[in-house]
Amino acid sequence: MPPSRLDFQLQACASGSRARAATFRTLHGVIQTPLFMPVGTQATVKAQTPESLAASGSQILLANTYHLLLRPGPEVFEKMGGIHRFMKWPGSVLTDSGGYQIFSLPRSRSMTEKGAVFQSYVDNRRILLSPELSIQTQRSIGSDIMMVLDQCIPSTADEKTARKALQVTQRWAARSLAAREDSPQSLFAIVQGALYPQLRKESATGLVEMPFDGFAIGGLAVGEEKHQREDVCEFTAALLPEDRPRYLMGVGMPIDLLEAVHRGMDMFDCIIPTQVAKRGTAFTSRGIVELRRSVYKFADAPLDAACTCPLCATHSRAYLHHLTKTQETLGWTLVGQHNIHFYHQLMCEIRTSILEDRFLPLYHEKRAILAEEDLDHPVTPPKRGATTSLNEIGRYELHGSSIRVLDSDEIVPTSIKNDLPLLTKLLHEKTDEPLIVWDIGLGAGAAAISAILAYEAAAQKQAVRPMQVISIANDLDALKLALSHKKIFSWLRHGAADTLLHRGAWKSRFCQGLSWSLAKEDEPPKPDLILRTPIPEMDHDLSAHECPSVEFVS
Repeated sequence: MPPSRLDFQLQACASGSRARAATFRTLHGVIQTPLFMPVGTQATVKAQTPESLAASGSQILLANTYHLLLRPGPEVFEKMGGIHRFMKWPGSVLTDSGGYQIFSLPRSRSMTEKGAVFQSYVDNRRILLSPELSIQTQRSIGSDIMMVLDQCIPSTADEKTARKALQVTQRWAARSLAAREDSPQSLFAIVQGALYPQLRKESATGLVEMPFDGFAIGGLAVGEEKHQREDVCEFTAALLPEDRPRYLMGVGMPIDLLEAVHRGMDMFDCIIPTQVAKRGTAFTSRGIVELRRSVYKFADAPLDAACTCPLCATHSRAYLHHLTKTQETLGWTLVGQHNIHFYHQLMCEIRTSILEDRFLPLYHEKRAILAEEDLDHPVTPPKRGATTSLNEIGRYELHGSSIRVLDSDEIVPTSIKNDLPLLTKLLHEKTDEPLIVWDIGLGAGAAAISAILAYEAAAQKQAVRPMQVISIANDLDALKLALSHKKIFSWLRHGAADTLLHRGAWKSRFCQGLSWSLAKEDEPPKPDLILRTPIPEMDHDLSAHECPSVEFVS
């Protein structure tokens, strides 16, 4: 593969993760990754100025070819000397090709091999957006990074539909590359394939043979579940060249960016920071704050005491509450500026942790807070009828900060053991044989997660033997109930329990040899250690197994 126009330099990879830090050079300067790109669809980021964007730490802004083709039109950019001079933005610009916007107009366009025919919302004329026209328009716009035109479909599409769209996208990618000609602008390809690993592999394999300057993962955040998006992201990222930027398109919330960096992605864009700011939603170090709530009417405190943005140094929550309730544009502007700053600061913290090889601790720290609602003023949901309550599942009910068995009044253990010295000792034995750990009872998963956390902590320090945690349980209802209340049982944010519940097994992506599964037979492999969670009617016979045990009690 020929050298990239971007002079991509990989600087560090995190231990126990696929997270990476790098730099690359566009026509307008050096870019540091990982990075978030605010969305400036129509050559402007909603309610923000170029000055505020630069002050927030923005490196690249994203503009959209579809919209800019219709208004103001490529001839304006040619007359004005390109988008940078047009909008007075000194930094870099990436232009999306318009493929997603065409996807979002299913009743107003038709797809052919030539391209997408649609009707302009500006003057009603019919336009054929072909790969050639998309690249021609992006060249007129003068962006630093152009995207190939792709055929985007719902991520949940059937395999036949996904394969057809993939094949069109591959052919359009080749045509986009040819249309670039001698332009110094960089060009990214887009990997498609919906949720089918074999199609993602087929798409990536074909695209990496062409001389693109970077690669994007498209077709996600359009209907799939969170765990599906993360799985596809991780699988696809591993197929892409290490010496090119990797861009996850249209994602997402702060927690989504953290998870995607963990899986090897470098670049992100999304309208969320400014979109939610319009209705007074702010991302903070204490969770997601809804400024419309009356609890802030008299709140003479900064939005986020840990934030260094101009808003948090100047205005109170009470003022932001007032601006939001009165729908003043200034509220949108200020909260949007804060949210963009929050995203950039998160990327900066992640980058620093990768360079200093302490990403995993930061990952677990941030993972526990980024998706939380307001920690200082929790939202109390309205009471619902028993039929919709998640406070009771099967034989178990939520009882304060614990889980109670309805027919016995016993309490299910929900305490995590941060120190399991016996397990740690067994992990360091000089053998390649896996450590077999039985989790008798399962309950809310506290015992199994304790073992997993102990393994991860030990593996960060030195090599350890593989470990298989096998849970033996009569039912999964206690775990289901606990997972529906992660605010209370915060250790379940680890993610292993969600996967176990949906698939019956979990395998660590970043600690080789670590797995957790439900017993599929009456007598699983002989244990080396038994974790005991007393659950009524859990009568598994342990008399034949002479091995150490750890008991988890409330």
